[in-house]
Amino acid sequence: MALQISATNPEHPARLLDLPWNTLLEQWPEKCLVPLPRGISRHVVRFASAGPEVVAVKEITERAAVREFGLLRDLHRLRIPAVEALAVVTGRTATDGEDIESALVTRHLKGSLPYRSMFESTMRPSTVKRLMDALAVLLVRLHLAGFAWGDCSLSNALFRRDAGAYAAYLVDAETGELHEDLSRGQREYDIELARMNIAGELMDLEASGALHPSIDPVPFGAAIVGRYEELWHELTRESVYPLDKRHYIDRRVRNLNDLGFDVAEMRIESSPQGDTVRFLPKVVDAGHHQRQLLRLTGLDAEENQARRLLGDLESWMATQDDYAPGDPLGARPEVLAHRWVRDVFRPTVRAVPRELRGDTDTAQIYHEVLEHRWYLSEQAGEDVGLDATVKDYVTHVLPRSQAATGAASRRDEDDDEV
Repeated sequence: MALQISATNPEHPARLLDLPWNTLLEQWPEKCLVPLPRGISRHVVRFASAGPEVVAVKEITERAAVREFGLLRDLHRLRIPAVEALAVVTGRTATDGEDIESALVTRHLKGSLPYRSMFESTMRPSTVKRLMDALAVLLVRLHLAGFAWGDCSLSNALFRRDAGAYAAYLVDAETGELHEDLSRGQREYDIELARMNIAGELMDLEASGALHPSIDPVPFGAAIVGRYEELWHELTRESVYPLDKRHYIDRRVRNLNDLGFDVAEMRIESSPQGDTVRFLPKVVDAGHHQRQLLRLTGLDAEENQARRLLGDLESWMATQDDYAPGDPLGARPEVLAHRWVRDVFRPTVRAVPRELRGDTDTAQIYHEVLEHRWYLSEQAGEDVGLDATVKDYVTHVLPRSQAATGAASRRDEDDDEV
């Protein structure tokens, strides 16, 4: 059987052809390899140069390579944090005619480290906790997408610093399965495996002297279960709010943002009596809000602004008589969004005197008004409405902002003179 390279990009086969596929991976010459830290794996894994990029090569059976290749591509399509599959290499034969196992090729995740490399210098308990939090977030994201990992562990993930926290990426999908939805039993199986695997891995670190003496492996392994359950509950619970308590929805979205999740769509349904709103958030990839807001309203805003504006749009749509999701007789979202821009967004922005806006763009003005509305509503215990909010914003907030801006400008001028 001739050598075959099945790749996601037409450029990759040519780049990979120069690698010594007729040699067992563990025998590849140093000139082909890139000295990067490797984690523990059931299979032989090496980092190699392929043209301008670094790739990870894993030697496994053809069936396993093709299957994992497909799963990693699915996760990439779903925008789940995972290594990117580049190619599957089959038909490998040694110079003596002996068959060699196939290989899965993935792109090296820049800036990432396996967990053992991170423990080379003893990590503080608070840092280890952030590592566990990152793995819990990854597991929740996988389960929301319908992916049962089947072998969640520190060894099967890579970690990258993300400001003061860590981000975890799936690196081994060999045991995974993708479904429409996961049952509670499938999720609990993954969680229990994670608990046992992590406790075992921390025990190995403890035995080697690489674990902080204050860390007990078993409680730390169990802690991921609580973190996972907290995240899952907050992301999937359905809430019912009184119609005049719209700021409760804002509070819920803020909580989700604080947990590190973006809320793209909100399934909001009004009760037949019109006195309550049912709310269920959906989590999505970064940048979704900008694209969604531009598509629906034509407004071009920054991501945080767009998130806030879309939240207001969704809440407002739920109050409209002709809003009926899934009903062909109901108004389409684009129609309602156009009405929201005409009847809500523009009048609100125009109510803020132009001379007080300065150089602030309209999306930011509306965002600040919504922030102030949330603050006033929290104080009052009920939704105060946009009209009252704008008046208070113009009277009390903007003058302070102008004064602060003026003071900053004067300080800049003084600095320039110096």
